[in-house]
Order: sequence, then C-alpha cells, then structure tokens
Amino acid sequence: MVPAIFGLSGLTLTDDERAFFRDADPAGYILFGRNVESRAQVRALTDELRAIHGRDRLFVCIDQEGGRVARMKPPTWSAYPTGEAFDRLYDLAPASAIEAARLNAQALGMDLAEVGVSVDCHPSLDVRQPGAHDVIGDRALGAEPMRVAALGRAILDGFARAGVAGCIKHIPGHGRAMADSHKELPTVTASAQELATDIAPFRALASAPIGMTAHVLYTAWDAENPGTLSPVVVGEVIRKAIGFTGLLLTDDLDMQALSGTVPERAARAIAAGCDIALNCWAKMDDMVGIAKALPVMGAETAARLDRALAATGEPAAAEHATLLARRDALLALRSA
Repeated sequence: MVPAIFGLSGLTLTDDERAFFRDADPAGYILFGRNVESRAQVRALTDELRAIHGRDRLFVCIDQEGGRVARMKPPTWSAYPTGEAFDRLYDLAPASAIEAARLNAQALGMDLAEVGVSVDCHPSLDVRQPGAHDVIGDRALGAEPMRVAALGRAILDGFARAGVAGCIKHIPGHGRAMADSHKELPTVTASAQELATDIAPFRALASAPIGMTAHVLYTAWDAENPGTLSPVVVGEVIRKAIGFTGLLLTDDLDMQALSGTVPERAARAIAAGCDIALNCWAKMDDMVGIAKALPVMGAETAARLDRALAATGEPAAAEHATLLARRDALLALRSA
C-alpha cells in the first residue's frame, strides 16, 4: 500500500484513475466539491473505490467543517455553523456549547456516513489569535486552549456516534499564522513558551485517531523547515511533546507554502515522520510521481491506519432532524 491519499478529478472515476488506483493501492482518498453532486452519486463513487480495493473500511475523507469550509452543500445537504458559533455559546453556557457541538457533529457525520465518507478533516484545534490571518478565523473553536479542547472532544465524540472518524488539525497549530498557507509559507516567530498555548489543545486530545500537520515555519523549533517537512516538529513536538500517537497526515502537498515538486514534498514529509502524504488535486503526473517516490507503507503506519478506521461505519441509532433541532435549541440560548 502506498502511504498517500489522492484526490479524484470528477463525479465518477476515469479509466486512467481506476487503473492507477488499482495498481498503486493508496491508503485512501479525499473528496472535494468537484466530486459531489447528489447523495446517490457520491455513494456510487465511494462504493466503487471500496470495490477496487476490496476494503469495506476504506479511508475516504472530506473537509466538511461548516460555514465556509463545506464540500457538501445545501440544498442537498444541511448547512452547518462555524466553530465560532459554539465558542460564542460557550461564553454563556459551557455545558450547552459542548452538547451543541456534539449534536452538530453527529448530524454532520450522519450525512457523511450515508454516502460512504469515513473521515472528516475536522475539528480544527487551532487556537485563535488576535491579528492573525483569517484563514482560520471563524473556523476556530476559541481563543482559550482548554475551551478549544473541550469543544474539539465533543466533535470527535459526535463523529464517533455517527460511525465517522475525526481528524484534529492543524498540528502543532495554525492559529498564529499571519499568512494563508494555501498561498505562501507562514512564519511564526513565537517562543517555545508562547507556543505552549498553541499545542495545549492537541496535547489534551493526543489520543485522537487521526491528525493533520500545518505547513507553517516555527522558528523556535526549526527555522529551516515547515512543520510538515520537519523531523524536529514531527518527532520532537508532535510525537513527543504533544504525545500524538495516531495516524499523521500532511496537509495538502499542493499548497504554495511548500517548495519543490509535489512528489519531492511527499518524500520529504514521509522522511520527516508523517504517516500519510495528502495530495488533493487529482493531477495524474503528480500522483504517479508520489507512488514512485514513496516507500511501501510500513507496519507502524498500517497499524495506525487500521486503528483510525476501526470504529467507522457503525453509527448509533439517531434521527438527523432531532439532532439538529436539539442543537438549534441550544444555540438559540445565545440570542435569548
């Protein structure tokens, strides 16, 4: 198995994609808006991916946070609020905010599970910082680390109840970035002592099954390499200081924060200690290059992948509309 997650070009697989995926045997796939049209279409697409590999528990992920980050949109799917909505309710009623976040995640997870998506790249545990770039902004669950951790834990629990795995991001923290890593490399010059605030939610949720790195340069830890490509950040900060033991994905390797070819970036990320290289844009040359550049998945990564998917596909009984109604009643407390 190739330790990579690949994107798909459209609503159905092309013949070239089908043949390549069968031969390369990647760890999984990521869906975007270009892959989403209807419930039946997405289910047929994910069913075909599972049939190619003969794996019922297949890593099929999506970025479905709510607000501006949502690949599955109304009117086919429900709209979900941003992280900020739960942060604001927390100011008034912490327990209600935690329950609202759990209910919201369970309902959202049900949408994903219905169409064969097994992993949501959410929650963001980035601690919101004043003056930072708004690439995180209202996606954040708050500016206080333990609040972020409490709401993040509720989201992971809600997903688990829906039979979906969550993915905490962006380890070790994107909240201080003054630039959008999709477009350029952010440099964070905060001290290691200051960065203790950023890593605190990740330490609290270090047992999460899946995590995603940040394409951010942290000068206090490694002044030469962005987090995703840094053996120091991955090994010393993420694995040791934070204590994260789950499956570690890179953020999208196509982002302009990184230099070099996409296959070179993938090889550097795996060499730095990441488990899985994430390549989102379905460019066949890049995917073929990654498959050639990466070693066969190691036993430790394979075990982490199995653990991450172990509880997926087993939703608890619940009514989607009831979950949303209970969530909305709680969120309404903020305006009462």
